[in-house]
Amino acid sequence: MLTKFAAAARCPRKWAFCHCKAILYKTFCQLRPVQLLGASRTHTWTTAPSSRSSLLVAGHPYAETLEPLAQKLGLPCLTLPPTSNLNALENAYTNDRETTITDWADPASKPWSRVWFQSGLGLKMMSFSTPCHSTMCMASSTSCCAHSTEFHPQKVWEMFLSSKAPVVNVFMAVPTVYSKLIQYYDKHFTQTHVKDFIKAVCKDRIRLMVSGSAALPLPTLQRWEEITGHTLLERYGMTEIGMALSNPLKGPRTPGAVGLPLPGVEVRIVMSNATNTTIVEGTHKETQVRSGLEGKEGELLVRGPSVFKEYWNKPQETEQAFTDDGWFKTGDTAVYKDGVFWIMGRSSVDIIKSGGYKISALDVERHLLAHPDILDVAVIGAPDAIWGQKVTAVVQLKRGRSLNLSELKIWAREHMAPYTVPTGLLLVEEIPRNQMGKINKKDLLRQFFP
Repeated sequence: MLTKFAAAARCPRKWAFCHCKAILYKTFCQLRPVQLLGASRTHTWTTAPSSRSSLLVAGHPYAETLEPLAQKLGLPCLTLPPTSNLNALENAYTNDRETTITDWADPASKPWSRVWFQSGLGLKMMSFSTPCHSTMCMASSTSCCAHSTEFHPQKVWEMFLSSKAPVVNVFMAVPTVYSKLIQYYDKHFTQTHVKDFIKAVCKDRIRLMVSGSAALPLPTLQRWEEITGHTLLERYGMTEIGMALSNPLKGPRTPGAVGLPLPGVEVRIVMSNATNTTIVEGTHKETQVRSGLEGKEGELLVRGPSVFKEYWNKPQETEQAFTDDGWFKTGDTAVYKDGVFWIMGRSSVDIIKSGGYKISALDVERHLLAHPDILDVAVIGAPDAIWGQKVTAVVQLKRGRSLNLSELKIWAREHMAPYTVPTGLLLVEEIPRNQMGKINKKDLLRQFFP
């Protein structure tokens, strides 16, 4: 089918699908803009040969830019007339047809196309503030979004507070964006009456604010609620599965947790033993925990109509990604406690095995971000001959602050379990993140422990 999502590479600030830049027949991932958060407007275009595109369709204003790219790829380029409206495609396909999209969250990795049946996809663009490189940007039914290829805290605050700007239905961003907005707020909005005005406007003009794609630090959630009156809604999803779990829209939200499965989604937590013993199985209606395994961690599995069908042209990877009975293996470690699901991190890098303990790096990070001198932190498992791995904190300090390992340990022992206290400290000017606000911990390990 002709997919519209392929075009969302670079669009005007306010747009509907009719303003899309380009679309590709039989593929989504051929055009791949690479841009870091806050970087210049210049895009580097790369391609995904595995997508096997057969035609590039360019919106009229962008034909001059895209025709050379089509020639480079050896593809015919069809330029749409100025009056073309891609919204006409909205109801063009009603049967179960395959649609392909891909994950752009990490520009350093190779893009893999994911294939869905159209009936299980049900995605349109949503109001958001992050670069459009993940499923987080494509998960609702709004037809127009306020989108920028660059992130500027000042412009976002102006959008929030301007009486001329439209009311915000849903604002979605990664934790890094919220942190940057908080920093700008603390620096520029200091008068009490201004703070009161901002909180009143945000409560009145913004319906819902969502955080995702990375773990939300508790101090960020608490500070954002103080500033705007909004309790950020935390949820869990992946490109392969869409949105799977979420805190409730109405009702109490558990900080740090990702809530319960959304309607139509089934989840499991399984042990990494020979039989993959099921610890927990749940839906949006009920969750059952196997007796004797309460509070145990395991890999999160997901099943439902929103789960993708396959990796395009990658049968071996597809087979490895699913269990024999059709559950998708997320690769994330999770636990069910206090009536909600919690993501402990990627099993490959966020679970630190030290002295017989399995330690969640994300949990350690949440605690360390409450330290008065720490601005940002990434916790990694450094190799250790005695302990297997040691908890090592890569820390960015607040301006003018200082911290050594002994001081960090003293503070941590008062706030954390003894076996989770960092035994290593690395100070950096800035924690490197990609445009989705995620930290590549494998790169950090290679950098500091080659």
